[in-house]
Amino acid sequence: MAGMRTALALLVAAVLGLGPTVPATAGTVVPRDPGNGGPDHPRGGEGPEGSEVAFEFQDPRISESSGLAPSLLHEGVWWTHNDSGEHEPHVYAVDEEGQTLATVRLEVELRDWEAISVAEGPEGSPAIFVGDIGDNFGGGWPNIRVYRFDEPETLNDATINPTVLTFTYEDGGRDAESMMIDPRDGRLYIASKEFSGGLYAAPEEIDPEGENVLERIDSAPLFATDAAFHPDGTRYAIRTYWGVSIYDSTDGVPGTSMGAFDLPEMEQGESVAFTPDGDELRAGTEGPHSPVWKVPLPDEYLGEERGESSPDTEDEEAADDLEVDKDEGGSGFGLILGGVAVTVVVIGGIVLLARKS
Repeated sequence: MAGMRTALALLVAAVLGLGPTVPATAGTVVPRDPGNGGPDHPRGGEGPEGSEVAFEFQDPRISESSGLAPSLLHEGVWWTHNDSGEHEPHVYAVDEEGQTLATVRLEVELRDWEAISVAEGPEGSPAIFVGDIGDNFGGGWPNIRVYRFDEPETLNDATINPTVLTFTYEDGGRDAESMMIDPRDGRLYIASKEFSGGLYAAPEEIDPEGENVLERIDSAPLFATDAAFHPDGTRYAIRTYWGVSIYDSTDGVPGTSMGAFDLPEMEQGESVAFTPDGDELRAGTEGPHSPVWKVPLPDEYLGEERGESSPDTEDEEAADDLEVDKDEGGSGFGLILGGVAVTVVVIGGIVLLARKS
């Protein structure tokens, strides 16, 4: 199964990697360069202008940082945790120099922690959500779990028994590394890490005592590794090993695609989060003393009030350009349509193979 998915992923990259990433739908994003992102190659590119390392984790215990989220109570503080493996069930608060300020031990099993979010909890105060949502057995776990606890008002080492929230997928088990919570209504979403990935929504009201069914509401980018909402909820990001897709969720989720761009090259890109002001992303990778990158959002992803142009304006301009080509003889327009047709046929065949595998 894994070998088949890898081969299919490379074929998609080879087909669609001939040109820039096409954000035509709110689902699929592929790397511009199919040579990047293989199991033995660095992943990503240069990133937007101004991208640079914000800090490196200084704590040797943080050797496989897999999730990242900004504090809602403490300015300049970020929460992270390790992936599965030989680690303790710890959540770490770090400052913008990468120094650990506090370690919170959760009295739970560390099965495959993959994501973390900080959002308003059911009591109206900030809460930390840790996603035990990974599944290296390709959907073998009977359920997945999210651990919720109040964000500490003081940053001291502590041991906590969190609330355990249990979820199942409506269409069978999935591997996932991406979890995000809408700051407007507290609804939780998970993007599966697959060739034909999906975006799943939790129930509006989560039952802390029973199993909550995750409903598939849209497709998701190829092999998503993390996701995060903008602080005001009007946009969200889903990252992969290679890059990040931004979606307009002003009118709700799943919303519409605003586009995609490369992230800085990382050995194994695992995390993404918006900064509290919403103007930048932070993107992390695994490894001892791993860096967390500062990634400024290009103007077109900042919203109409702050960016240079809206996606609707850009779409209208692109449509006008295509109409001009068509009126002037149609040769360029025909090539574009031909390329799109070939791509659709190839992807259709690949999806069928993926389903059969």
